[in-house]
Amino acid sequence: MTIRTAAAAFAMLGAAVVATPATAQETMRFMTGPQGGSWVPIAGALKNIWERAIPGLTVQTLPGAGVANVRGIGGGRANVAFGNSISTVDGIAGRAPFPEAVSNVCNIGSLYPQWFQVIALADSGINSIEDMRGRPIALQPRGNTAEVVTQHILQAAGMRYSDVRASFQSSYTDAVGLLRDGHAQVFTLGTTIPASAVMDLASAREMRIVDLSRYVDKMREINPGYQGAPLPANTYPQQQGTPTQITYTAHLITNCDRNPDQVYQMVKLMWDNVGTLRNIVSAMRDSTPATAAADIGVPMHPGAARFYQEAASR
Repeated sequence: MTIRTAAAAFAMLGAAVVATPATAQETMRFMTGPQGGSWVPIAGALKNIWERAIPGLTVQTLPGAGVANVRGIGGGRANVAFGNSISTVDGIAGRAPFPEAVSNVCNIGSLYPQWFQVIALADSGINSIEDMRGRPIALQPRGNTAEVVTQHILQAAGMRYSDVRASFQSSYTDAVGLLRDGHAQVFTLGTTIPASAVMDLASAREMRIVDLSRYVDKMREINPGYQGAPLPANTYPQQQGTPTQITYTAHLITNCDRNPDQVYQMVKLMWDNVGTLRNIVSAMRDSTPATAAADIGVPMHPGAARFYQEAASR
């Protein structure tokens, strides 16, 4: 090979390298929820779906909770997260428990209804929120949406934390452990149904689901995003009737300035693989792109909006 030929070959090789750059690497921080809830397994499934299909993407799942996740997205500490409609709207508006309004928080899509549930030991004599006065209750740390809803349900009953013996636990699993061992008489949680934590308690102790129908109107005065809904019959062992619980919407959020093409791809992959998610959370069985695009008071990310517009026109 002559020097001139070799030089030409190296020039062509250099041009090929420039034309085919290495795939950009990115670690996306994904804030989930407490152990024993549904957000952790759904996040694991989405991590696998996105990492397989998006070159160079690594998804790092992190513990979180509804209120903390909104702060995480707004503060740039996370790139995608689960949220609850009631707390995300409060965060954007700057209402309590947020000290100030958060920004750069956009919706990716609604996923399914969340159920705030109040579960008591059967022998506790607790049949209402007022019956919890002076009793040991287990709940989540501040920053978890269910903890905020617990404050609201106490407020709806004319009570506050000082009226109960509150024990803040890091997970639903830990809360159930307190009830199982007799160190608490009631616990509150906000997740899908049936909740694995409630099923675990039902396998160990006699329990009762506290009916919340009398508090629905007061709860809606506190936050219009709350709804009351009867818990479907036979959701749990030992369940009697269809006691009313409090519902709201679980959704995915991201930074508003995130690359719209990537967000479009993430949303498309999520709905292309919705069967996998439904196998994890049966509450998603009626979820569709149309329900995901519903206005819940949180601005839709442009990339997600493009996907839902295309889906609606098919």
